[in-house]
Amino acid sequence: MNAWSEIVKLSAPLRDARAPGPAPVMSQGNPALEDQWRASYELGRIEGEKALSEQLLKQRTEMHELFQGLLNSLRQAVPQVVRDTEKLVVSLALEVAQKLVGDIPISVPMVESSIREALAQVEGAGQLTVRLHPADLELLQNSNSPLLASEDKSGEFRFVGSQEVSRGGCVVQTRFGTVDARRETKLDLMKRNLLP
Repeated sequence: MNAWSEIVKLSAPLRDARAPGPAPVMSQGNPALEDQWRASYELGRIEGEKALSEQLLKQRTEMHELFQGLLNSLRQAVPQVVRDTEKLVVSLALEVAQKLVGDIPISVPMVESSIREALAQVEGAGQLTVRLHPADLELLQNSNSPLLASEDKSGEFRFVGSQEVSRGGCVVQTRFGTVDARRETKLDLMKRNLLP
């Protein structure tokens, strides 16, 4: 087929020009066709609104389910975060306490207080042996501690140096059992009581 190469120039504009094919339906002047067109338009509009309404309702339901799932997740997560935070705060406090206690210099009143605390738990137990770190025993001896003066010469109540006992604490042995008043034992007991 040959391509048209000339430009057609018309002297006047075209009137009533139509594309090839069936003639378009003209509704002007035909009330039945106008009513049919309006009814079809209204039906299409109603169906479109209905489809849009159903789609919006479906999206709203999906958003509601998503929101409920998120809310349930938060309800479950918040108590767990609180529990985890409590554990971390207690662990941190215990580590700080252990560091502070470890840095406190050993003094006569501290050692005497530890011994008195342990002896209060075994009052009336009869035969007692108080085990101290050798440096703590020497500290008490050099300061003429009144606790050492209460030592019984018959061996019922005596103080013994022991490398197994850490500085600042003591272990009291009786014939009924042992009271461990070492600082690390007290810290471990606190950890067990505070951390489940």
